[in-house]
Amino acid sequence: MRKWFCALALVFGLSVAVKADDDFVPLFNGKDLTSWKLHPETNTGAFKEVKAVMADGKKVAWEGITKDGKTITLWKVVDGAIVGGGPMSHLYHDAAKWENFHFRAEVKINDKGNSGIFFRAGYRGGIPEGYEAQIDATHSDPIRTGSIYPNGEFGLNKFRKDIVVMNTAPHKPDEFFTYEIIAKGATLTTIVNGKKIKEWTDPAKTFTKGHFALQGHDPGSVMTFKKIEVKELK
Repeated sequence: MRKWFCALALVFGLSVAVKADDDFVPLFNGKDLTSWKLHPETNTGAFKEVKAVMADGKKVAWEGITKDGKTITLWKVVDGAIVGGGPMSHLYHDAAKWENFHFRAEVKINDKGNSGIFFRAGYRGGIPEGYEAQIDATHSDPIRTGSIYPNGEFGLNKFRKDIVVMNTAPHKPDEFFTYEIIAKGATLTTIVNGKKIKEWTDPAKTFTKGHFALQGHDPGSVMTFKKIEVKELK
């Protein structure tokens, strides 16, 4: 582990500074989609199957095969980032389940685009069964980045006034921003570019542990994620 320290090498008269390790671990290696996968029943309304694209023994993309046989790239690695698009799909990180954590990533969404980061999510073919940190700067859905999406299926709509940011996003489209999610017990916090957007304690403790998943929302949305990392909180 790297820590800030000053090693005074008296014999040589040197002072050496080493950068602190803040205990974040990468979820994405910047090269391929190791530990990232789609559920085989992803959006069965659009696809008859999904498959990984392999190169040198590594997953580098995920594709959907439509019912008429057309192949659509849903997720791929481009210039050290995960880029998603096409009909709705959810790219799960399946290496571990997380309960209490500090997540952060560099994120970009196109103009009129929509996406999200699911957390404490169950692995399934439809909408992930978990909380969603919304990503939306200018989409027709006025619920903006920093919101915990008020999904009625999971009983979250009754907390709408406490968890939603309406109309004005805390960032611009087509520009990277830093998105942080902190989950500690029932308290959830979203942070954009260092500014706290929402802090909310879920009285129902709806979701307690699960996976992260990146959302591909619709064919008009293009979402980009890089420097995806997480730190466990004790």
